[in-house]
Amino acid sequence: MTQAESLSANAVTGVDVDYETISGGTGNMLMVGTSGTAVVYSDRV
Repeated sequence: MTQAESLSANAVTGVDVDYETISGGTGNMLMVGTSGTAVVYSDRV
């Protein structure tokens, strides 16, 4: 959200969440990545 705010956006749309489980010798880890499109929303007609 910080990158969207730096672009003066007030909303993020088209959010995509990807995740993957990684198994290692000492345990498991969950990797999560997200992306979306920063937009400026206005309800004025």
